[in-house]
Amino acid sequence: MTRGASNHEPCDDPTAPVTEPSEALVGIGTAIRAIEAEIECAARSDAKVLVTGESGVGKEVIARLIHQRSGRARTPLVTLNCAGIPDSLLESALFGHMRGSFTGAYRDHLGLLEMAHGGTIFLDEVGEMSLRMQALLLRFLENGEIQRVGSDRIQTRVDVRVIAATNRNLLERITSKDFREDLYYRLNVIHINIPPLRARREDIPVFLRHFVRAYAARHGVPAPELSPDALARLVAYDWPGNVRELKNAVERLIVRTTSDVIALKDLPLDIQRWGRPDPEPAAAAVPVRSLVDDLFDRMVNGRESFWRVVYPLFMARDLTRDGLRAILRRGLERTGGNYKMLAELFNLEREDYKRLLNFLRKHDCQIPFQRFRTARPPASDAARDGRTAD
Repeated sequence: MTRGASNHEPCDDPTAPVTEPSEALVGIGTAIRAIEAEIECAARSDAKVLVTGESGVGKEVIARLIHQRSGRARTPLVTLNCAGIPDSLLESALFGHMRGSFTGAYRDHLGLLEMAHGGTIFLDEVGEMSLRMQALLLRFLENGEIQRVGSDRIQTRVDVRVIAATNRNLLERITSKDFREDLYYRLNVIHINIPPLRARREDIPVFLRHFVRAYAARHGVPAPELSPDALARLVAYDWPGNVRELKNAVERLIVRTTSDVIALKDLPLDIQRWGRPDPEPAAAAVPVRSLVDDLFDRMVNGRESFWRVVYPLFMARDLTRDGLRAILRRGLERTGGNYKMLAELFNLEREDYKRLLNFLRKHDCQIPFQRFRTARPPASDAARDGRTAD
């Protein structure tokens, strides 16, 4: 999902700040046309918008387009990643704070909602908000009033259009009591769902042409062509990281290629091998190490901590949920399903055990330990721990 410039020509970077109005989305499928219609509908009003879809599909791009085509186009578009700020600081970021309200608050500070007055605020990863922050956001949506942290009164009322996005299933989180139902219905006035790239393969060649031209121009090299077999493989690949993964793959190809044609052999190995059965052990070549292999080896053999090795990549979205679960499965196979021993295997302090479990639950990555009970840890380890699962 990216935007096009005038005459429907693609722009250079779908994640760059927008300085000019854009007129179209890149893509030729029915899903893109339906999203285009929803954007136009949303742009004609100030109604709240909820954008959903997997990580990497382009939810922020949709928010930008709605803002650009709305009556607020000449006013600020302020973006906040709700998952990227600790809950203790999120309230201050949104609503501002008063001098002396906490350590380091040396002066009064405007929050992003006040900065966005007259414009639009985009709340990315809104599904990661704590219940307390959800209650504060709901109160703001009801009356538009701003009360800064540390103040005993309302400072002002602001006029802000709210666009929220999440890759979570909010209805499931409502069922599990992790998301407020009343907030969901407040945000979900106009709902735009962006299908994953694998569900709209007809758009993949369009993205490929766009990013090949853009990154060739950026790196000052002639734009290469894609051979038919390379194009077919790229279209067949499932792109679990969606447009973000495709964009990074194309830039990698542009930087590394020395030919005017990108062949199948030039593609990343995980894409080349996509959909192929694993070779027989006797005929297998030297195994190709994956990111999961490297991270697991750094923790288990390199004695690096989970928080240092895995956590930053996951929060930066360079490691997917499936990748994190694969790392956990390997660890649980070694520990016979014991999460306490897993924490030790991943070089965590004893008091970090509950923090690890809370992190995994929050991001829906915890794996049931029961299936690993048959894979017992070594006897010495089991005896030291006194149990085989936790």
